[in-house]
Amino acid sequence: MNAADTAFVIICAAMVMLMTPALALFYGGLVRSRNVLSTSMHSYASLGLITVLWAVVGYTLAFGGDVGGLIGNLSYLFLNNVGAANNGPVDNLPHTAFMAFQCMFAVLTVALISGSYAERIRFSAMLLFSALWLIFAYCPMAHWVWGGGWMAQMGAVDFAGGAVVHMASAAAALACAHAVGPRLNLGRSMSPNNLPMTLLGGGLLWFGWFGFNAGSALAANELAAHALVTTHLATAGGILGWMLVEWKRTGKPTTLGVISGALAGLVAITPAAGFVGIMPSIFIGFVGGIICYGGVLLKNRLGYDDALDVVGIHGVGGTWGAFATGVFAIASVNKVDGLLAGNPHQLWVQVVSIVATWVFVYVVSRILLCIVNALVGLRVTPDAELSGLDLSEHNERGYSL
Repeated sequence: MNAADTAFVIICAAMVMLMTPALALFYGGLVRSRNVLSTSMHSYASLGLITVLWAVVGYTLAFGGDVGGLIGNLSYLFLNNVGAANNGPVDNLPHTAFMAFQCMFAVLTVALISGSYAERIRFSAMLLFSALWLIFAYCPMAHWVWGGGWMAQMGAVDFAGGAVVHMASAAAALACAHAVGPRLNLGRSMSPNNLPMTLLGGGLLWFGWFGFNAGSALAANELAAHALVTTHLATAGGILGWMLVEWKRTGKPTTLGVISGALAGLVAITPAAGFVGIMPSIFIGFVGGIICYGGVLLKNRLGYDDALDVVGIHGVGGTWGAFATGVFAIASVNKVDGLLAGNPHQLWVQVVSIVATWVFVYVVSRILLCIVNALVGLRVTPDAELSGLDLSEHNERGYSL
């Protein structure tokens, strides 16, 4: 074991953990004031529920011994055989450090989905769906990409979660938007209740993302430093891309647009951070900002109510980032060449992984949502929705004015 690597990954795990409370601030500020607490509750509930499930069964399904390229075995059930020794998937770290780092990814991914069904889902339905989705969608995806499953065997690469985190959460979000249906009075008085809170949450997400991406090197080394630099530069590019296209279209740049552009750049570079060069990272982020702006507008044309734009930012950005990895990857960074380095096969396997992720997660999510709806019902009553979920689901008010 390496002490520096261990300390680095522990710090990065703490930074990724902070991203879920940061997401609560980001999402909470975007909804109407009567739903600020219920929306934040989705993130905090995920911290509790998904952490426990990860320890009991999630980790072993994701990172246990490979079973047919599809799922992990039960060798780590209840964290059996997961201790301070370096007997896990990474030789330089205590097994517990690697497990905890991956736990924070699982928590955040489930919390991201909540942006699609904000302001209208039953809390009991949210909990049940999240638990089932971790087991039947996230764990297989994590195993396929990072646990030695079929995507990894095929040669697809995903440095920090373009498929596992962003595309998977977006495919689930699209399924939720379709299954739950649009909010009542959609389009009327939908203004964010607290944009400064959203900006604070977005800034904390940016901070945590350095742990998310640089930490995925799983060592305090040159690759971690490279991933940190590409992450920051892509985020800056995302801000500029979103801001310019918004300014051109509406005549004014907005703070919400700037922080959304930052997230678009962060999402786009996530799968590529440890595979592409520094200058291409700026381009990846810049294009990510532009196309994610278009992705957010697309929901109006396609008629689904993704309340907080999980599909438009995480889905579009994650897809672009995975594709761009196949284009711009260069072996001098991390032993993988892409299309521009003379290896078109890498782009092909990236495309296969993109299509497989969207189809698998969307179909599984729709099945799980049907089960949840039959058991507890997905949606609150119209009266409860109009009064706000803070009061109807939690008997609280976010503001007493």
